[in-house]
Amino acid sequence: MRWYWTLGLMCMGCASLSRGLDGNPVDTEPVPTVEKVFLVPVDEALFVTRRVLEEQRLDVFEQKASSDLYSASWEIGVNQKGNRTFERYLVRGEAVGPRQSVIRIFRLQYREADQAVEVLAEPGSLGPGLKGYTQFETHNEFSRQTFEGVPEMEGFKLRRGTRDLPQERKVLARLEMVPSLELVGGKASAPVRSVKVAGWEAATPDAAPRCGEPLEGVAPLLGSGQTVLVADPLGTRQLPEAAARMLCDATERKLPVALALSMPAGDQAVLDEYLASPGGDADLERLLVVSDFWRRVDQDGRSSAGMLHLIEAARRLRAQGHAVSLVAFDSSTASGNAREEEMAKHLLAFRQEHPEAWLLVLAGDVHVRTGTVGWDAKFEPLGARLTKALPPASVRALDAGFERGAHYGCRFNVWQQVDCDVHGINPTAEVRQEPDAPRKVALFAAPSETGFHGRLYLGKLSASLPVIQRAASGPEKPLATHGTPQKPATAP
Repeated sequence: MRWYWTLGLMCMGCASLSRGLDGNPVDTEPVPTVEKVFLVPVDEALFVTRRVLEEQRLDVFEQKASSDLYSASWEIGVNQKGNRTFERYLVRGEAVGPRQSVIRIFRLQYREADQAVEVLAEPGSLGPGLKGYTQFETHNEFSRQTFEGVPEMEGFKLRRGTRDLPQERKVLARLEMVPSLELVGGKASAPVRSVKVAGWEAATPDAAPRCGEPLEGVAPLLGSGQTVLVADPLGTRQLPEAAARMLCDATERKLPVALALSMPAGDQAVLDEYLASPGGDADLERLLVVSDFWRRVDQDGRSSAGMLHLIEAARRLRAQGHAVSLVAFDSSTASGNAREEEMAKHLLAFRQEHPEAWLLVLAGDVHVRTGTVGWDAKFEPLGARLTKALPPASVRALDAGFERGAHYGCRFNVWQQVDCDVHGINPTAEVRQEPDAPRKVALFAAPSETGFHGRLYLGKLSASLPVIQRAASGPEKPLATHGTPQKPATAP
C-alpha cells in the first residue's frame, strides 16, 4: 500500500523581541527568565542556526578547536580607518541530553585599536540573575562568559558580547513552529502481546469517566444538532482531556453525543464493538489487534495514549446510560482534496442519520478550518465543506491556544527525513496562553479569516506517546514525498 503524507498542523508564524539584523519585525514574546531547551540533537540545532544566519547573507564558519560557529563580520556605520567598529555572530551549542540542546547566539563587537576598553565578561545585557528561557527547570543559570577562543580580528579588540534574542527566536521558529505530518495508509508492524497503557485502570461496571477540571466558556457550544470542530495539535495529553470534559458537559445536558476521530472509516466496526464492550483487558487488546491504526510503522500522534483514554471516556459515559457514539471519519489512502471530501462524506452521512446529536470533531488545524487556506486556492478544508452542507450556524470551529510545551508527532527534520518523536511546540503571539491561566473556550465576535469561531485554550502542552511503540525490527519503511524517512526514535 502506498503512503501519503499530508499536513495536519499549520506552521505557526514566528517573531521576536525587536527587529533582527535583516530588519524584519519580530514578536513581542515576554523577556525570558530561563534557558530554552530544544528537543532536538545539538547537531541539528546548530545546522538550523547556521541556515538562519546564511539566509541573512552571512558566511558562517566553524571553529577548529570547538563546535562553535561564527559569522563573517560587518562594519557598524562608516568611520575613518583607525576608528572602525565591526560585529559578528558567535554561536555556541550545548547538548544537555541525547535529544536536548541549548543554542546561544552572541553578537560580538570589535573596535579598532581600542586597547583601553575592557573585554566584558557578561553573557548579555538582559539584566542580573537571568536564567535564559526554557520549559525545563533543570538547566543551570547563565554562567559568565569569558569568550575564550573566540575568533580574533587583526588590529581590533573584542569590546563586548551580548546575547541576541531575536536571532535565537528565529531558530526557535524553525525548530518548534513547523508543520506536523499526518501519515495516511501503511502497514502495521507492532505485534500486540501485552499492552500497558500509562494511567490505564481496569474497567468495572460502575466505572465513571474522568471528566477532569471544568472548562470555562463551553456552554454556548452545547446545543442539539451542533457540530464543533476542534484543531488538534496531535500527540498531547491536554487536547483529549479537554475533549473528554466537553463530552461530559454535553451528556449532563441529556444530549445525544458523538465523538468523531481522525481514524480510518474502516475502523468503525471495531470502534462500535469496543464502545459496547465492558472495557476489560481482552476488549482493549482486541481493539488494538483488529485495528491496524494503532500499530502503524510510523505514528503521527493520532494514535496516542491520550486518544485511547478519550475513547475509554466515551465508553464509560455510554455504560452509564448516556447516548454516546464514536465516528471514524478519515481516509486510509486519499490525500489533498480527495481526503477532505472523503472525511466530509463520512461525517455528513452520520449527521444525516443523527440530526439531533451534538457532534465533536477532532482533526488537524488545516482540516477544521471553515474558511480557505492561503497557499492553495483550490484546497477546500473539511470544515468549509461541512459549513456548505449544513446550516452555517450549526458549525463552529475552534483553533488551539496554549503555552510552549511538547507533543508527539512527525515532521521533516533538517535533512528531509521523517522524524516521529517528542518535539517542542511553541505558539504564535496570537494564540499564546499566559502561564497558569485556566483552560477555557473563548469565542470570537466574528469568524477569523481562516474560519475559526473561537479558541480552545489548553494550557502548557505535554506529549502523549503512542500506545504501541514500533517493534525493534519491522517491515520496509515508507517513502516520503519530500525526502527519505528516518528510522523513528522510540520514545520512553
